[in-house]
Amino acid sequence: MPAKDHNTIGDNKGNDLRSIPMHGPGSGGMRGGEKAKDFKGAILQLVVYCKRSLPVMASGVILAAASSILNVIGPNYIMEMTNQIKLGLKTGIDLDAVVRIGKIVAVLYSLGFIFGLVQGVLMSNLTHKTTKRLRTDLTSKINRLPLKYFDNTTVGDILSRITNDVDTIGQSLTQSLSSFVMSVTLFLGALVMMYYTNWIMATAGVLTTVLGFGMMMAIIRRSQQYFTLQQKELGKINGHIEENYTGHTLVKAYNGVNAAKKDFDDMNQQLYRSAWKSQFASGLMMPLMIFMGNLGYVVVCVVGAILVRNGTISFGVIVAFILYIRLFTHPLSQIAQVATRLQSAAAASERVFGFLEEEEMESEEHKIVSLATIRGDVEFNHVQFGYNEGKRIIHDFSASVKAGQKIAIVGPTGAGKTTIVNLLMRFYELWSGSISIDGVPLNNLRRENVHQLFGMVLQDTWLFEGTIRENIVYNRQGVTDEQLEEICKMTGLYHFIQTLPQGLDTVLDDNAGLSAGQKQLVTIARAMTENAPLLILDEATSSVDTRTEMLIQKAMDRLMAGRTSFVIAHRLSTIRNADLILVMKDGGIIESGTHEELLEKGTFYTELYNSQFEGASA
Repeated sequence: MPAKDHNTIGDNKGNDLRSIPMHGPGSGGMRGGEKAKDFKGAILQLVVYCKRSLPVMASGVILAAASSILNVIGPNYIMEMTNQIKLGLKTGIDLDAVVRIGKIVAVLYSLGFIFGLVQGVLMSNLTHKTTKRLRTDLTSKINRLPLKYFDNTTVGDILSRITNDVDTIGQSLTQSLSSFVMSVTLFLGALVMMYYTNWIMATAGVLTTVLGFGMMMAIIRRSQQYFTLQQKELGKINGHIEENYTGHTLVKAYNGVNAAKKDFDDMNQQLYRSAWKSQFASGLMMPLMIFMGNLGYVVVCVVGAILVRNGTISFGVIVAFILYIRLFTHPLSQIAQVATRLQSAAAASERVFGFLEEEEMESEEHKIVSLATIRGDVEFNHVQFGYNEGKRIIHDFSASVKAGQKIAIVGPTGAGKTTIVNLLMRFYELWSGSISIDGVPLNNLRRENVHQLFGMVLQDTWLFEGTIRENIVYNRQGVTDEQLEEICKMTGLYHFIQTLPQGLDTVLDDNAGLSAGQKQLVTIARAMTENAPLLILDEATSSVDTRTEMLIQKAMDRLMAGRTSFVIAHRLSTIRNADLILVMKDGGIIESGTHEELLEKGTFYTELYNSQFEGASA
């Protein structure tokens, strides 16, 4: 069968997901690289990220400030209205003057409401666009990260950054930025108007709130660590839940429910402690500011009464100051709430931007070499590699594969078989040596071009929620129903699909009820549909029965005809017709040859082959 033509890939965004990567060792529950920042650094980084929205942000800030200023001016006119009414109690109330002042106040407050409404819409739109862009950047970042990052980071923790942390940032921005600007403007405006009206009463009112404000700042400084810890514990518990839900069958089969529940309870308790401390600290702020505000009303009334009796101020000044105290203390409570939300935003920002700052795979924009039509010669030249520094897995691997050959890679567990495939697909970079296709080193090609040259069937099946047709045709255009029908017949899927109510258009979800073998058949059909010039089969028939395995084996033989194929197998009976068998042990090739040649030698391969039949007979 002729090799398929491939066009040069011009996109380096890493969006080619034809083959699901096989992870190396070390995929435990460690966290990804956390880069700690202080509160100011995290918030500053968030502001810098929003710099493209600065015009909208500036407009919102101006409107919020204007709304606050108009609200601050109002009490001054109410003071005049109060004095007109008090004067009228003796000489008759001047309704025209009262109405005139009332119209001015109504216009001021109406404009303040309109400005506040417009800025609220602007800021809400800005924050939602920001969170949308964050999710987009995070998703793009995932495709640019090397697989070693995912080997050391749980899926749940990554999902928590994309969902919980981004949502926290969005909610904090929506509720905090405009509130902070309005609160600061109200606070400063009220302070200026208070001192403009009467400095004695202003000083008395301010002194009552200084203590509360100082206590609030102390609480904010001490509680930031708990907000950061809360977000980290949330990511940890999400990772634990995701892992146990995915493997719930094994957890139950090994009676691990109690152990999993104990781990969850421990994590949940840690989350409870950090969340309780952070929320307790934030909960103190509002009652504290309400108390200081009420105390300010009392002080203003007492001091005002003394000044009115001495004839220093008019009664209207007391009324104005009661409003000013509300405008002065209420922003402080709002600032306290904003500070609480910003603490959550800062903690979430540390995790989100820490993820965005992770080291990426090397950019390949400069690479212009591309393989279109290929023969399929593959050369391994003194390959050395390890997943972790200082721990070499592949010591000195060399092999020459001719176009169209079926290469079987066998050996005991941990010999490095799957690692060779990972390197062949450029999922990881070599420590030293080289791998070439048709004489072109893989590191001279873009990863997308390398992935396009291979079709893969892994031992671990991967199906997404969609129709059977979509799962088989995945990322391939122009596949006809006739071609799909032929492929399904070749893989043994045809009869099963005929029993489904919607046939190929049946949606695969949690209720589909596919067996492990049927899922494996779908992934094999996907590789056949891809029709790539090179094939990688990693225990492709491990989940099917013997009869289906024989059917698939025949289909695979037809598929592999004319193509270079790499087959990793533990059941050695399935690779007896391989053109070349590479026997690996401890990261290197210890012998090679055909099945008959290796059996004649009577060495390690013979022991492996005979042990399977001894185990079967036993």
